[in-house]
Amino acid sequence: MKLNARTIALMISVLLMGILLGGIVYSHIVFFPPYLSSLPSSSVLVNGPYPLHDEYFWLLIHPLAILSLIISLLLNWKNRARRKLIAIPLVVYVLAIVVTSLYFVPELRAFHASPRSSLTPAEWYARGQRWQHLSWTRGTLMALSYVALLLALASREDDSRRV
Repeated sequence: MKLNARTIALMISVLLMGILLGGIVYSHIVFFPPYLSSLPSSSVLVNGPYPLHDEYFWLLIHPLAILSLIISLLLNWKNRARRKLIAIPLVVYVLAIVVTSLYFVPELRAFHASPRSSLTPAEWYARGQRWQHLSWTRGTLMALSYVALLLALASREDDSRRV
């Protein structure tokens, strides 16, 4: 594999997307099960004296990952195989960000504010379980699109056929 700007940009995209997927898996295995299992009392994890602020991680990794995918796509544009394989995770990621902003983030805000809500713990539990299920689905789609990114890195670098 030749190391040039195209390949280095793609390697950075692979690295950042891998970090993002690691954050998704960590959140879903370690953080969300206890946090969403007993709302509103379990909201102490984000409201208590030592709250978890995972938003710092997400606010950093999302722009970096998207920017790296865009740069990788632009630098590899002439390589038809790579272009398609880089476009897949980029499109999936953009769609995931749209869905995240429309559903997942507003629900997280509601979970955060659950102690001030009139909903019962059973209603919060059902919402939390639905959120986790849908979020695992979103994460699985992101992971599947990551495979395309890995295939792009493994593809021939010298394929410069134009469409």
